[in-house]
Amino acid sequence: MVTRAVATEPPAADAVPFAATAGDVVDQGPGARLVSRLGTDRTAGSWIGTDGRTVVAVTDEEAAREVERAGAKPKMVRHSMSELKSATQTLRSAKRVPGTAWAMDYRSNEVVVRGDSTVSADDWSDLTEVADDIGGFVRMERTQGTFTTRLNGATPILSTAGRCSAGFNVTDGTREFILTAGHCGPEGSVWFSDGRGRKEVGTTVGASFPGDDYSLIEYADGRAGEGAGVVAIGDGKGVRITGVGEPAVGQRVFRSGSTSGLRDGEVTALNATVNYPEGTVSGLIETNVCAEPGDSGGPMFSEGIALGVTSGGSGDCRTGGTTYFQPVTKALSALNVKLIVAPREGGQSAAPSPAPSGPAAAAPGGASPGSSAPTSGIPSASTLLSRLTDPRNVGPGLLVIGGSMVALVATRWIRAEQDRRAYQRHYSAMWG
Repeated sequence: MVTRAVATEPPAADAVPFAATAGDVVDQGPGARLVSRLGTDRTAGSWIGTDGRTVVAVTDEEAAREVERAGAKPKMVRHSMSELKSATQTLRSAKRVPGTAWAMDYRSNEVVVRGDSTVSADDWSDLTEVADDIGGFVRMERTQGTFTTRLNGATPILSTAGRCSAGFNVTDGTREFILTAGHCGPEGSVWFSDGRGRKEVGTTVGASFPGDDYSLIEYADGRAGEGAGVVAIGDGKGVRITGVGEPAVGQRVFRSGSTSGLRDGEVTALNATVNYPEGTVSGLIETNVCAEPGDSGGPMFSEGIALGVTSGGSGDCRTGGTTYFQPVTKALSALNVKLIVAPREGGQSAAPSPAPSGPAAAAPGGASPGSSAPTSGIPSASTLLSRLTDPRNVGPGLLVIGGSMVALVATRWIRAEQDRRAYQRHYSAMWG
């Protein structure tokens, strides 16, 4: 849903981009620093509690005291991060079963293995035996639906490989690209913004899938244009992207997609592995945000910080489900590109702001997508009418002229709305 790729109106004039590298990652709080300092044998992850306070899982009393001295809340657990990682490595070395996924659940101190409706009873039994051999901290769960990549949908980023949502705009310093999901199409895929293939967006010039799930679409003319640091969220609204960061478990996040629009939820796990029918993808962010076909590649963010692009999952936005995201930081590093970001409100520098130094962040329920930015600089017809008919501002002669201008603007606005609705009906009928 990057402005250039999908918006039909001019972007905000103040959205002048600048580049942020993966090295400019915004620190999400003290949890990761404490885990790094104490080590994987003494900790088992961290997360944001419902009150916004950082919680760190620890395996010994001294580690608990260090966490308390840092102002965070310790939670004593039985299994260390080293044990949890060893369990996932064992699962990875077992027979690959499409339709399964696993991740470390820091809050329950378990590794959770999920199997969708396509997994046979025999395959599930075999995988359960592997889990039993690992130990009692591997939890097996069957889930509704199927784990699939979220290809197809309804916005104008189409190719012979399918349809996806654009993610974020990035640059290598010379050319500009769309960062999206790798499964959306192999290198050489040509993308268009219309179903007839007349409006070319660009060509996929780099992709990684399976293993990872990211790709670059180089703009046909090499430029993303103004407003490249704003992502659209529907109804002519957008969010300024001001930096790139790593998510935290428990963090409230937002996802924008071409099929289901803006949705929110919570990060439930990191470094998740999903066995899609096409292959295995690891290192993903697991969330309970819903997604549907066509949302693939769309951006995930929170407080204006870019976090991931939509990979796949199970369920839908009627019944809910699990959705996985490719971390933006890893994609930027692997592709050697920088995120194009927008200045904050008030024209402040766009450099990512550091996380609070204290132990608490905003409570998950209080987080927001980020600062708003319109995807159109055109005032509405009602706004123009109120200005033109104000007797303090115009004379009788100008009122007549103003009325004519309002009629012209209103006619053009109505026609544009009709075109947009016809466009939406066309793609709905064409793609479902």
